[in-house]
Amino acid sequence: MLVHTVYFWLRSDLTAAQLADFRKGVESLGSIKSVEKCYVGTPAGTVKRPIIEDSYSFGLTVVVKDLAGHDFYQVDPIHLAFIATFKSFWTKVQIYDAE
Repeated sequence: MLVHTVYFWLRSDLTAAQLADFRKGVESLGSIKSVEKCYVGTPAGTVKRPIIEDSYSFGLTVVVKDLAGHDFYQVDPIHLAFIATFKSFWTKVQIYDAE
């Protein structure tokens, strides 16, 4: 199993409609054939503590079977279209991959 987690920091000037479009775009990544599970969310309303990073706008966690599944995901047309469509929306992206 490989867990691919992505955090997006979006531009502060995006409209509500743009944010909704972005969320739909992120959710579309779950339809890529190698994806076994997909979770999308915004920072939780948990109690603030110094060890909590909650300055991001959206988080994405994708679970694939293995490294080959991850590599397939990276070049899938849905993933490439997402990047092309929304890369101007973010100011920062941070990725964590775990096996």
